[in-house]
Amino acid sequence: MAKLPKLAAALTAQDTRLSDVLRLSLVEGLSIRAIAHRLQLSRKTVRKLLGRAGERKPPSSEARTSLLEPYDTEIRRLLADTPEFKAPAILERLRPLGYTGGITILRDRVRRLRPRAPKEAFLTLDFKPGAALQVDWADFGFALPGCPRRVSGFAMVACYSRYLYLEFTLSQTMGTFLRCMERGLAFFGGVADADIFDNMKTVVLSHTRHATVFNPHFLEYAKARGFKVIACNVRKGNEKGGVERHIGFVRVRFWTGRRFTDVLDLNTQALQWRDDIANNRVHAETGKVPALVFRHEEQRHLKPIPATPFDVDDIATHTVTKTFRVTFDRNRYSVPWRLVGQTVLIRATDDAVAIFLGQKQVAAHRRSWGVGEDIEHPSHREGLLQRKPRAAAGALPPGLVGLGEAGIEYFKIFAAGGRSVARETVRLIFFVELFGEQATRDALAEVMATGHVGAEYVEYVLRHKKGLTPSAAPLRLGDAVLDALSLREPDLSRYDQLVPTPMTRDPGALPAFDEDDHETR
Repeated sequence: MAKLPKLAAALTAQDTRLSDVLRLSLVEGLSIRAIAHRLQLSRKTVRKLLGRAGERKPPSSEARTSLLEPYDTEIRRLLADTPEFKAPAILERLRPLGYTGGITILRDRVRRLRPRAPKEAFLTLDFKPGAALQVDWADFGFALPGCPRRVSGFAMVACYSRYLYLEFTLSQTMGTFLRCMERGLAFFGGVADADIFDNMKTVVLSHTRHATVFNPHFLEYAKARGFKVIACNVRKGNEKGGVERHIGFVRVRFWTGRRFTDVLDLNTQALQWRDDIANNRVHAETGKVPALVFRHEEQRHLKPIPATPFDVDDIATHTVTKTFRVTFDRNRYSVPWRLVGQTVLIRATDDAVAIFLGQKQVAAHRRSWGVGEDIEHPSHREGLLQRKPRAAAGALPPGLVGLGEAGIEYFKIFAAGGRSVARETVRLIFFVELFGEQATRDALAEVMATGHVGAEYVEYVLRHKKGLTPSAAPLRLGDAVLDALSLREPDLSRYDQLVPTPMTRDPGALPAFDEDDHETR
């Protein structure tokens, strides 16, 4: 009987714990974890007291009403019309409709509702030897110390052998691109049936589902070299996956960790790595060495490179400024001071800039790959200081002083009319530069003798009456010995001896021919 009080006390304590657990759960709404912490009990005990031992009820499936529910239809409509809509743009359209929530829950809803494009399956492209080359540019940023120009990598890959041509430039203009193409074709030693390009502006002007508009100048180059041009579809890099993978390989295996002093040093290192590593490794996809496959299997299938020359210079036109400069590729180059106001043609290679007035070369400079530089040849300002005072006195404009008294009289008469003296000056300087001061001075006198003034009359006398034609600049080969060679005109009279002597008498009628006995009578 002594155990009864202890049993009653235990039952009373258990009832107290049960009542406390029920109160905290049902009245105060605490969780099992919170009740266990409050009463210093295990969660298993709390579950047992609540009659939940061995079971866990899933959270309520009834989601709380979201502020976005009234706008769900509008969000779906916007995404159906324009799947590219971002959450901030949708938020702007929901505010006028009364939405007061934030962008976070809107982002989650848009992420769930945005239509997803089905995953696309790709076919493995298979090329026969010599069938195609893939060409692309890659941007490597501002990588050269002290050079304010971005470095571009030009890659050309033979699709069958995976043989790689690689070089780096500081420009992607048409001239630079064509020169890279020329060096690439020379590296491969032939031309493939087709070249595959991305939608670079030097190749493709516009590309839609309905039509592709190619750059006409590049089509002329492709025709001259004998290959077809194929442009990849927009945002379809898999269509030129060969060159894309090679560019990635260049970034990882060549570019990382290297340092370069200038573009020449960069290309020197790239050439050595290309020939020693890139083309001599075992290709991960083919399991073969690209250089060996190209040499023994693909090279013989390439077509010979046509010998037809093609102009690959950078070309631009510019009007000479008052400081006798022309601007080309973000730099300024000088020309003779008397050409101020003339429109000149600029031709540039990777190393040189040549400036032409008509067919005559008037200036040549080493090309600068900097930005904002001023390149002047000292001879271009010679004589300017001596002639400027005379020009200021009203004698003749600079550049026309050599016309003498005929020029002074000509401009005095011309200024009495209403035509532009500045424009007339520019045209006469053009004639002086092309035909010389003496010929232009004589033409002025002849025109005035007919009672006229005007550059059109002067040009008629020079070109048509006198038959003068400006000669092109002499060809320079860059070798002093070859440039100094002078060959005398050949004597063509010796060919007269090969002409038969004309007959001096009538040979008479031809003898008759008998078809029966095949003898003459």
